[in-house]
Amino acid sequence: MTVLVRAAALSNYAEVARQVGLDPNRMIRRVGLDPAVLHNPDSRIPVAAVIALLEASAEQSGCIDLGLRMAESRRLSDFGAISLLMKHQRTLRDILALFARYRQLMNEALVIHIEDVDDLVIIREELVGDSNLAGRQSYELAVGTMFRMFLALLGERWQPESVHFTHAAPPDQSVHRRLFGLNVRFDSDFNGVVCSAVDLDQPNPGADPVMASYARQFLETLPKAELGTATLDARKAIYLSLPLGRASIAQIAIGLGLNVRTLQRRLDAEKTCFSDVVNEVRRDLVVRYLANKTYSMLEVAEMLGYSQLSSFTRWFAAEFGEPPTQWRSKHI
Repeated sequence: MTVLVRAAALSNYAEVARQVGLDPNRMIRRVGLDPAVLHNPDSRIPVAAVIALLEASAEQSGCIDLGLRMAESRRLSDFGAISLLMKHQRTLRDILALFARYRQLMNEALVIHIEDVDDLVIIREELVGDSNLAGRQSYELAVGTMFRMFLALLGERWQPESVHFTHAAPPDQSVHRRLFGLNVRFDSDFNGVVCSAVDLDQPNPGADPVMASYARQFLETLPKAELGTATLDARKAIYLSLPLGRASIAQIAIGLGLNVRTLQRRLDAEKTCFSDVVNEVRRDLVVRYLANKTYSMLEVAEMLGYSQLSSFTRWFAAEFGEPPTQWRSKHI
């Protein structure tokens, strides 16, 4: 199944591309898209093509913060029809809940996980598609867009504790500071935002329950996108849960609102099994974790669900043909 996203994901791409010396139409054609998608934000395009476009554009132009520059000028209306419903939700927590319900209308690849830790809330974002293509540009665009959305709804009252990225810091952090402020942390163990629970639950001053009701009724009349596969849904859940040590089949099934036998049956129908999906996610994540030199091998092993370093080493050697220390020295 090809994972899709609204073409609005490329809002501001043409302007930013020209600013850094690129021909946007030429770059778009290079990844197999028609430049006409820039004028039809509600059309649906493969998320893999969007990710490839952003990474190729950053590499060719030498602009390491290209995705963030796109996020910097995002508006609430870029979310399309759902933006009216978002605008009239009572709290930011309610707005994030909308993503789970209406994600098929926006971005099938985006997964958001909210974790309450004492008086703080960790909002983690993952991009999970049919292949592991997500990189610096796509994550900075995703986190930056979420940040801009919160800022548009709450104004200057929105002051997160910190913004996190798993990749390394760029040589010049001026765009990051301009958008996020000073509390940007790189080489983190997640992509997302940390804010106070009070911020997430404070009332939205512009909320109107009557308008929210009208907006919801309108959204329900829109054509429904094709539902995701059980494999993709499980993959998304594992991406979020594996680093937290919560990726057993029972835990993933509960998170998807299923029992274990139903999940197994749906995966069987798609000619896969749970252990294969876990292994695919491990292969994706281990490359990301090993690229971050601040992680010890033991930390990498634990984030992939191994309590013993020796077990992780055996798995890695079987999958990649050499021990992880040797692989890291060659590739990083």
